[in-house]
Amino acid sequence: MVKWGNWTLLASVMMPVLAQAQIDLTVLDRDMTGPRAQVLVLGTVHLNSMPASFNPASLDGVLDKLAKFKPEIITIETESGEECDMVARHVARYGADYCASVEAARLATGLDAPAAMAEADKMLKAWPQQSTATATAAQRRRLAALFMASYDTASAYVQWLQLPEAERRAGDGLSDVLIAQLTKIAKRNNESYQIAARLAARLGLQRVHAVDNHTGDRIDVADIKAFVRSIESAWAGGNTALNVRKKREDELMLATDFLPLYRYVNEPEGLRIYAEANVVPAMRAKSPEAYPQMWVAGWEIRNMRMVANIRETFRERPGARVLSVVGISHKPWFDSWLGQTQGVDIVNATDVLK
Repeated sequence: MVKWGNWTLLASVMMPVLAQAQIDLTVLDRDMTGPRAQVLVLGTVHLNSMPASFNPASLDGVLDKLAKFKPEIITIETESGEECDMVARHVARYGADYCASVEAARLATGLDAPAAMAEADKMLKAWPQQSTATATAAQRRRLAALFMASYDTASAYVQWLQLPEAERRAGDGLSDVLIAQLTKIAKRNNESYQIAARLAARLGLQRVHAVDNHTGDRIDVADIKAFVRSIESAWAGGNTALNVRKKREDELMLATDFLPLYRYVNEPEGLRIYAEANVVPAMRAKSPEAYPQMWVAGWEIRNMRMVANIRETFRERPGARVLSVVGISHKPWFDSWLGQTQGVDIVNATDVLK
């Protein structure tokens, strides 16, 4: 028989646990007013790994499907101008090559990154709406130059694509050097350009939003080579299922139409395999320094900050339609954590790509 005093003690210990278990943050918005945001996370292969035979036209079918979703905001897996500007002032911590140089754009516009960002924001707030007027070529050239000075080359490319061929020339802060950079982008195998920027231009959007963040996954260890060896050793023991997936991905990459590839990599079963291959072997690995577990912590920090950055893009736009283009490995975390935010529905990528 349990004495009353012992039962009271047991209840006092268990009540905080039970109370915590009863809180379901995903239902707090059940009676919300207004439309819910629709967020589509597109898991992508990194196009810089494509074979020499890769043709951007192979993405046309994927772009057609995404265009039907009609996103109003598109995010990409690259660092924001604010982050690049911040780390440029902390070279001792992050290194001098964290972001590509924007010196050519600074010289062309006469503006440093913070000033260029401020002017670009000002232009966007006063941007002509399609229902009343259209942007002039001079406005697009100027905005493209400002984006480039802001470390936002992908958004500059969005403006470049919307310029008529005859207007793709120097002027309004867009120098010949910057034009050469934009011209090269058309040939770069990068999903930020070949998927996100092309789609944004097609839909008449003015920019894409950079949401990546590496400020929290920089592991401060005495022996970085030993750290890398420890992670690679952990992963090597748990990659059997992932290797099978990647072999099929490699086969699909040889096709002239990448729609089957994107359907395949966004399948729930494949995403589960990617998530487990990243984390499970690392968490189980034995390391005197706990290096694999440190890596997982950095991976989670990076994903948390990326998800927060995505959420910020539609903070002032409840009910927005958002497309996030990100590497396959991130998608399980994006779907899970974004799905827990208030007023947000996660759109099934496989349904969109059917």
